[in-house]
Amino acid sequence: MSKPRSNRVVVDGWVVLDKPVGMTSTHAVSRLKRIYNARKAGHAGTLDPLASGILPVAFGEATKTVPFVQDGEKAYRFTVRWGVETDSDDSDGKAVQHSDFLPSVDQIVELLPRFVGTILQRPPAYSAIKIAGERAYDLARDGEVVEIEPRPVTIHSLELVQTTDDSATFEAQCGKGTYVRAIARDLGRMLGCYGHVTALRRTRVGPFSEADLVTFADLEASSEAAAEHMLAVEAGLTELPCVVIDRNAAARLRRGQSILLRGRDAPNEGEKAYAACEGAPVAFGTVEAGELVPSRVFNFQV
Repeated sequence: MSKPRSNRVVVDGWVVLDKPVGMTSTHAVSRLKRIYNARKAGHAGTLDPLASGILPVAFGEATKTVPFVQDGEKAYRFTVRWGVETDSDDSDGKAVQHSDFLPSVDQIVELLPRFVGTILQRPPAYSAIKIAGERAYDLARDGEVVEIEPRPVTIHSLELVQTTDDSATFEAQCGKGTYVRAIARDLGRMLGCYGHVTALRRTRVGPFSEADLVTFADLEASSEAAAEHMLAVEAGLTELPCVVIDRNAAARLRRGQSILLRGRDAPNEGEKAYAACEGAPVAFGTVEAGELVPSRVFNFQV
């Protein structure tokens, strides 16, 4: 017996959702798929339920550009409460360490340079990292002791922006794989006061910033409003150089063949780039020996 045919439609592009607190990233994507009645969608980088802010969601052909967005720089604003460390490193967890000591502004600021640059960071036990095929957070919830090896991450900047007697708010810019909750945990331990994240907002992911944000209320106002807030597929590629090509070159790329790059503005050897013809993205790939070698091709006709 054949399955009933889905009535979902092909939708291509990006929505930069302002994810609300309390919602999982998977739930957010499912809700967006319903709004657009879309066949295919996926997010570019998980946000914890506790966190709000930028959740880039790719539809259709845009899902091919997700790796470039995920690998881009990210920015966060987060608040740390001193005096308590939790097993999840945020306010959803169980308290495991306490301290009556509260650090001064000077003591906090003095330690921040130790978190800037490429450092070794141990991800939180409650994370999506897989251990022997299982998610770390599933193992932790089952009561198992989760030991994740430290791994190198890059933090470009970490600044203190506000303090109260028992909390501090920071802004961080960092690379892929950095856990803000781990920054809070490790900073609290170094200060001798412990700490955990009580509020977290992502303010940038790769090419997307808060200026691009839309809410569910914006999208659910009408089908016209939803369509207006859909960004083009190439919005996920704006941090790559673009090579403008003609129809003949586009045909070669679609066949999986490389094209010769000419001119002073050609991308550098080994650099990732994408090609566009008459305003439509055709393919992206890597520059090798003066040619653009396609790795993925878009299903757009020009």
